[in-house]
Amino acid sequence: MIAIDNSWTLFLDRDGVMNEEIKDGYVLHWDMFRFSEGVLAALPVLGARFGRIIITTNQRCIGKGLLTEEGLATIHAHMLAEIRNHGGRIDAIYHCPDVNNDSPCRKPQPGMAMQAQSDYPEIVFSKSVMVGNTMGDMKFGKQLGMKTVFIPSTKPEQVFPDPMIDFKCDNLLEFSKIIQ
Repeated sequence: MIAIDNSWTLFLDRDGVMNEEIKDGYVLHWDMFRFSEGVLAALPVLGARFGRIIITTNQRCIGKGLLTEEGLATIHAHMLAEIRNHGGRIDAIYHCPDVNNDSPCRKPQPGMAMQAQSDYPEIVFSKSVMVGNTMGDMKFGKQLGMKTVFIPSTKPEQVFPDPMIDFKCDNLLEFSKIIQ
């Protein structure tokens, strides 16, 4: 793996990485949110290694009118409180509510990463890791020069090796164990 220190930034997808993805659906209320296996144990380890931990999440459900911005903020507030209760941290969450795939903020477009770098100018993309569960997440990371980690939670058939994927881990806890 790669040597990580606190000058590095960790970018995490949410659905399928942080929480169990709802097949053909969305997490619309906190009671629908289920942390993925090992996430709460992994985040304190990752927090000790990475200087910043950023979630970037496409939330098309807002653009479709299924969830409000306030509803998403409530889900995220509960998620962050639970993470803190387990000794972990998330420094920022960026989301894209847009429906159209060509939206500049919707992954794999770089908009959320550029916003994070604007808010945290110390972010250097070549010293960043993107962990996601789709090839869109991998493209998002690769086009910015990040290392990429694929979690096959919803795409177990994804062929590996693949030029877009640097590492493949079963979950965030496994990733936390291979960083140096």
